[in-house]
Amino acid sequence: MCVSSENFTPVFETRGVTKIYHMGEVSVHALRGVDVQLYESEMVVLLGRSGSGKSTLLNILGGLDLPTAGEVKYRGQDMSEFDERELTRYRRDHVGFVFQFYNLIPSLTARENVALVTEISSEPMEPEEALERVSLGNRMDHFPSQMSGGEQQRVAIARAIAKRPDVLLCDEPTGALDLNTGITVLEALESVNRELGTTTAIITHNADISEIAHRVITLSDGNIGEVRINEKRLATTELKW
Repeated sequence: MCVSSENFTPVFETRGVTKIYHMGEVSVHALRGVDVQLYESEMVVLLGRSGSGKSTLLNILGGLDLPTAGEVKYRGQDMSEFDERELTRYRRDHVGFVFQFYNLIPSLTARENVALVTEISSEPMEPEEALERVSLGNRMDHFPSQMSGGEQQRVAIARAIAKRPDVLLCDEPTGALDLNTGITVLEALESVNRELGTTTAIITHNADISEIAHRVITLSDGNIGEVRINEKRLATTELKW
C-alpha cells in the first residue's frame, strides 16, 4: 500500500491545528500548528514521547476535544461547524475508541459488554461476530475477571468495531501488556484494518510497533517531526520490544 493524496481519499485533514491548555497562569501548548492527513483504509502509528501531543491530536480527531485554533475536516466536513448533537452522532456512528485501560463493565460478560454498543448503533455487527473477529469466540460468556489483560483488551476492540466505525482510534492499546500479549492485541487491530478497511490510528511511544504501519507520524513538543512511509511492513509476529 503506497499512501498518497493522489491515490487515497483523506478521511481526516488538519490545517494549523493548535491546542493550548490554560492551567491557572500557565499556558501549555499541546499542539503547535499541526498539518496532517489520515487516508482511507490505512494503518497509521502516531509515535512520540509522553507529552508530545499524540493523545491531544487523537482526541481532537475523535471529537472528544476541540482545537484552540486551526481546521479539522472529516471527509471534507469542517468539524468546527458540528454542534453538540452532531459531535455526539459523529462519535457514536463513525469512531471506535480503544484506550490503554479496557473500561469493561465487570458485572457483564464479554458478549454483554459488546452488546452495549450494538444496541445504540445504526448498523452494527452481532456481538458474536465482533468477538469472533478478535479470536474470542470461545470466551463470549466469560466475565472480565475471568480473562487475561490481553483478552480484556480484545473485548474492548470488539466493542469498538461492533458498530462498524469508519475509523478506529487507539491510545496506547498495548501499554499495559507484555510482549506476547501485546502482539496478540496488535494482530487483532491489523486484522480489522485489513479485513474491514477501517482507517486505524495507533498511539504509542514504542518505536518498534511503528514497523507494522503503512505510515508513521512522529510528534515532538506539539509538532509533526517526521512522516514516514513503511515500504516494507513487518508482520506483527516479527515484532520485538
